[in-house]
Amino acid sequence: MAYFKVAFGFLVTAFLSATVSLAHPGLGFGWGGVGAPGAQSGAPSYGLFPQFYQFSCPQAEDIVMSVLEKAIAKEPRMAASLLRLHFHDCFVQGCDASILLDNSATIVSEKNSLPNRNSVRGFEVIDEINGKLEEACPQTVSCADILAMAARGSTVLSGGPSWELPLGRRDSKTASLSTSNNNIPPPNSTLQNLITLFQRQGLDEVDLVALSGQPIVPRGHTIGVARCATFKQRLYNQNGNNLPDQTLERSYYYGLKSVCPKSGSDNNISPLDFGSPVKFDNLYFKLILWGKGLLNSDEVLLTGNVGNTMELVKAYAKDENLFFKQFAKSMIKMGNISPLTGFNGEVRKNCRLVN
Repeated sequence: MAYFKVAFGFLVTAFLSATVSLAHPGLGFGWGGVGAPGAQSGAPSYGLFPQFYQFSCPQAEDIVMSVLEKAIAKEPRMAASLLRLHFHDCFVQGCDASILLDNSATIVSEKNSLPNRNSVRGFEVIDEINGKLEEACPQTVSCADILAMAARGSTVLSGGPSWELPLGRRDSKTASLSTSNNNIPPPNSTLQNLITLFQRQGLDEVDLVALSGQPIVPRGHTIGVARCATFKQRLYNQNGNNLPDQTLERSYYYGLKSVCPKSGSDNNISPLDFGSPVKFDNLYFKLILWGKGLLNSDEVLLTGNVGNTMELVKAYAKDENLFFKQFAKSMIKMGNISPLTGFNGEVRKNCRLVN
């Protein structure tokens, strides 16, 4: 009888283990180590790999893309907003969908931080993706992975590169308003400040310049727009002497002044890449060379005199394919910032609320 109980217990444990592994492939198979399926050569996998939903929700990426196609066709700059959401999420507590949480009895939302307030958007698109995935595969696909898939899909639908996306992130049960205020670089950042904030996340100068090609504040800016408040200082009081930034090309400077007067109109917007504001390309880097980088944190990549950022700007301006390749690599690297895996965190039913 004792033998039967032990054998039965073993069979139940084996069945449950197999069931969990099908729903969350990777559990018990080297999560957090090097060499998981799909891991980048020579880099830690953090338990993330592209085939994560192969059995538990094989239609996940098709569902994400179907929602994105409609949303971006309706409003092309939504692609920029969704890319930015992923960045603003990963730089706070790691890529854990903490940015999506609303205020509650236990949560102080990151949506109210200085970099996010009245600025981050795209939450309704994430809600729609989340709803459709919950219908197809209940409590299987994390909100953190939805953000990562939406960022890649938005890049592709805007004419940019694709990449093999490691998946398997889980969602946090917490948010951090203070970390959101402190870790996301402001638009008037110096180059040294940018480098420091990126290094804090394990990202280097190459990642900094490459990721400047996406619409994230203050980083960039191949697609998207910026509010007058984020560049007003450059037009009227760059160095505390009531004078404009002398690096701005003159005709571009006068055009910005017409959009952004000295007082008021802080919510007026200007394209970050006025040549192709909804197309993912390398024109952003060419504009910096021409003195037409919109934000101070754009211009310092060329003039900051720290490291090799000037050379990288010139290289990406010259060779779009080089930029695309590095952008994809840096997006994978950014998406690997401190993910929750295994039994850490949860898979939220509603991306705005802890279960």
